[in-house]
Amino acid sequence: MTRRPTFPDPTPLLSAPPRPEAASPPDPDVRARSEGLRLLILGMNYAPEPVGVAIYTTGLAEGLVACGHEVSVISATPWYPAWAPMAGHGRGWSERRENGVRVIRCPHPIPARPTAARRILQQASWAASAAPAMLARSLRGIDAVLAVAPAALAAPVALATARLAGVPAWLHVQDFEAEAVFGAGLLDSRGRFGRLAARSALGFEAGLLRRFDRVSAISPAMRAKLAEKGVAPGRIRELRNWAEDSIRPLEAPSPYRREWGLEGRRVALYSGNLGAKQGLGLVVEAARRLAGRPGLEDLVFVICGEGPAMTRLRTEGADLPNLVLRPLQPMARLGELLGLADLHLLPQVAGAADLVLPSKLANMLASGRPVVATAAEGTQLAAEVSGCGLVSPPGDAEAFAESIAALAAAPRMRLALGEAARARSRARWDRASAIASAEIELRAMAAAGRGEPAPAPLRSPAREEEALPTIHAAVSHRVARRG
Repeated sequence: MTRRPTFPDPTPLLSAPPRPEAASPPDPDVRARSEGLRLLILGMNYAPEPVGVAIYTTGLAEGLVACGHEVSVISATPWYPAWAPMAGHGRGWSERRENGVRVIRCPHPIPARPTAARRILQQASWAASAAPAMLARSLRGIDAVLAVAPAALAAPVALATARLAGVPAWLHVQDFEAEAVFGAGLLDSRGRFGRLAARSALGFEAGLLRRFDRVSAISPAMRAKLAEKGVAPGRIRELRNWAEDSIRPLEAPSPYRREWGLEGRRVALYSGNLGAKQGLGLVVEAARRLAGRPGLEDLVFVICGEGPAMTRLRTEGADLPNLVLRPLQPMARLGELLGLADLHLLPQVAGAADLVLPSKLANMLASGRPVVATAAEGTQLAAEVSGCGLVSPPGDAEAFAESIAALAAAPRMRLALGEAARARSRARWDRASAIASAEIELRAMAAAGRGEPAPAPLRSPAREEEALPTIHAAVSHRVARRG
């Protein structure tokens, strides 16, 4: 019986110690490992997909390359958020180097009308097609495997690859998929079959999480949920998403105001994926409740994005003069789009606020505009928005509409909350710090996996926050130097 390798839980480190000089010429593979790691990332969503998880998996992979590592990504045919094949990409297997990252794309079915069952089939099919590519890359030598959830159904492939290669495996959780599916009502958990399906899905998820050597999440509340699911505390890490460096408060009105005929209007903006978990019906209902209200005649609701809910939104809001629907805009103009808002809208269905911390929040805050969100008291989303906007209970259309009305009518409050939002994005949602944290952890894991002595820590854990400016500067310098 093959003995499973064990990987100690080292203190996070910046880099491994220098190796002792060998009597004979050093082995090329050993020399390569001392200069950089060979990393294998499994993630279904990747560039050129313009929203969601793809942005952060791509940014992390390219950031690690900029730090001197060799990175291969096993991904899927681009399809999100349109739920259709992306122009310029075939439906089969492909491999090419993109911004220094070797990207291998594997085929999968793309349901025109996504349901929970069809999404499960899509993920399972992609996991099967990704397995040979993962095995092939592992045979060429790797130092660590990182899997990104969603899609959790492919995570066992990453775990098996790591075990076969004898290297550590890390699972990064962007979304608790099983709980989100049942908690958001995408699948009915009532009745005997529904309860059995829910228990099976949650049991699979928890068992999978406990088998990885590292498991990370994007918020403190999600990190606590990992512990609830039985992940050993020493294996849990927090790895935040980030705000795009290009997003900052605009000094002049957004060009979109002129292009979309919104000059002189107050704009409540939702921008992002148009899916079931977003609860966008609440935005339509708020627009209906506030249409023509005295003092708010110039308030307009703008929903900008792409996804399966767009058709329903067009139907439900067809009679509303204060509702504007626009397609997803180019990533290069994201700063201009977010700067269009006088206030941002962030609705979430009940039960999702602690399972998913919406990645779009980081850029909303970075734009220097306040946020109106729906979240239960005590959730992570409520905590992140507190002091930077207003929070109302999930599903409460009246409370959501009144929060929007109150903020729209108070320019001084919007200015103060917007300044606080910008400050919070810089303090909590910094790209270089996130990539530095990931590199620190990967180096420590790889060193332990090779059985090398643990390097001396950069700083004591109590002073770790003091080290972040130094790490931030080092990573920023390396990224800038490599372009």
